[in-house]
Amino acid sequence: MDIPVIIKNDPDLEPYISVIKERINKIVSKEKDLCGDDALEDVANGHFYYGLHKYPDCWRFREKAPAANAIYLVGDFSDWKIAERYRLTKINQWDWELKIPADVLKHGDLYKLIIQWNGGEGERIPAYCRRVVQDPVTKIFSAQVWEPPTKYTWKHKSPKTPDYPLIYEAHIGMSSEEEKVATFDEFRNTVLPRIATAGYNMLQLMAVQEHPYYGSFGYQVSNFFAPSSRFGTPDELKQLIDEAHGLGIGVILDIVHSHSVQNEQEGLSRFDGTTDLYFYPGDKGYHSLWNSRCFDYGKNIVLAFLLSNCKYWLEEFRFDGFRFDGVTSMMYRDHGLGRDFTDYSFYYDGNQDDNAIVYLALANKLLHKLNPAIITVAEDVSGMPGLAAPQADGGIGFDYRMAMGVADFWIKTIVEKPDEAWHVGDMFYELCRKRNDEKTISYAESHDQAMVGDKTLAFRLIDSEMYYSMNVFCENFVIDRGIALHKMIRLASIATAGNGYLNFMGNEFGHPEWIDFPREGNNWSLKYARRQWSLKDDANLRYRFLAEFDKAMITLARQENFFDCKPVALSINNEAQVLIFRRGDLVFFFNFNPAESFTDYTIEIDKGHYDIILNSDSPAFNGFDRIDENCPYPAHAYYKKHLLKVYIPSRTAIVMKKSLLPYEVFCS
Repeated sequence: MDIPVIIKNDPDLEPYISVIKERINKIVSKEKDLCGDDALEDVANGHFYYGLHKYPDCWRFREKAPAANAIYLVGDFSDWKIAERYRLTKINQWDWELKIPADVLKHGDLYKLIIQWNGGEGERIPAYCRRVVQDPVTKIFSAQVWEPPTKYTWKHKSPKTPDYPLIYEAHIGMSSEEEKVATFDEFRNTVLPRIATAGYNMLQLMAVQEHPYYGSFGYQVSNFFAPSSRFGTPDELKQLIDEAHGLGIGVILDIVHSHSVQNEQEGLSRFDGTTDLYFYPGDKGYHSLWNSRCFDYGKNIVLAFLLSNCKYWLEEFRFDGFRFDGVTSMMYRDHGLGRDFTDYSFYYDGNQDDNAIVYLALANKLLHKLNPAIITVAEDVSGMPGLAAPQADGGIGFDYRMAMGVADFWIKTIVEKPDEAWHVGDMFYELCRKRNDEKTISYAESHDQAMVGDKTLAFRLIDSEMYYSMNVFCENFVIDRGIALHKMIRLASIATAGNGYLNFMGNEFGHPEWIDFPREGNNWSLKYARRQWSLKDDANLRYRFLAEFDKAMITLARQENFFDCKPVALSINNEAQVLIFRRGDLVFFFNFNPAESFTDYTIEIDKGHYDIILNSDSPAFNGFDRIDENCPYPAHAYYKKHLLKVYIPSRTAIVMKKSLLPYEVFCS
């Protein structure tokens, strides 16, 4: 085998060439073992075979439960009693089957499995079930026959995949201002138009896969093929995605294949009486920190199950992308806990779960084969080389990886350093520190920073003053500082982003407080599991200025395509706390100095004159209006150089663009 491209791109990987080649071989070998003479996309058809399916003359139900002695289908149709006529027949080593007369089941009926094994039995929800509902009184979950009389008719084609994703991360349930669990329809009618107005070109939906505990934020999945019924029906999810497409917005599913709930009645744990049907045996099958089960990615039935799940969401709901959660936990035997990945050896020291890495590669290959326009994003804190490199180059095949260190950098800076100690050299280095051969999505904060126990950027910067002093009639230094830095931090994050940007719902206008889902510790309150849109809509409050700045920033990113070029530093002045860099046709000026403004701050630049196209100090964004935006800035000749002199007020960010018009036009 030739030297993989990822090693040619990064010679520091050369000591690990044997491990990297072995991984590549394992991916090829596992695909052959899994598929045999079939294609990968044919192996991912489990959802068409298993579970409940309606045929012209009957219903057929199939389930995989090799250790079971007997399986019965029970439900509304059997008065929830075991009946011999609804006993499944074992048709091979793994599978059970039942044929049911067409008139026995109807749309909306509830059902479950009773699985018996040596020494016990239990109620189970079918592994491939596509609809699960919870009884509002007993809180018990059941499978539901989902066969509506008419199928959803799609109205819009998927939009063209953006070259640079600008992602709006959202949680359906907490998207209402009311203290309740919001629905797909409510989100579609009230929040989706806000996202379109704000200019984002992709929507990332969290918590879509069914999860029994609402407070898990959707990351403790029980039923992998079922859209969460607490938000509405599968057709209502389809309508939401369809209308997003009509607005030119692609939709990404935040898919959870990193682990599963421990729950037995709702989930896959001890499904047929054994602990290792879908999960690793012994302690390896349990995630101690997350209190969940860990998939055995080395087993073909698990690979087929998860690959089928990918294909199902892609084809049934027409998702345009997948963000894979918990990739770090998947790739390392110790789940990456307590590790600082400071050396390349940590990626190749035998602590890696090659089975999981192989699965991630196969999932990416499948998704891109089914839809070449799909985008896949990996959530990985470890920085595994090659994760977002093409498989042809020796990578795992994700299109993007999350630049998770950016948000961590901002929190660390705000918490640990006073304003006058912010080091713009470190800032530029950290914001730009990305692998050259992989594409990344940057963000100043996501949902992680907004959870209870942490704080959003706005809340860290302003804290309790948000409760009392955010009105436009109040002069408050803490508010002024917080708003100025909030704008600068978010602009610096997107301006240095590798290939895309992400924002969590409400953070664009500095949503106050944290997210706290209903739980015993807060008396099951929904007070903090919502979004207070009225704060942004109230003209007497300053939140609207942050929203307007975010919209201008996103519009700038879409119109100027500055992601095409890498940031190039023009001035890094740690003493003055001034950072200036060029990106494509744009020049970004940041003065993080809390007290000092700079008149005629001088940089060397190309010949011509420059116009201000974004100014955080504008009154439109609650700035102090210290800059004349209509004044062109000429680059004056000085010997063989051209120098640009700019006024940069304290705590201000400015974006300039070289004008296409000759300077004389402005002088006439």
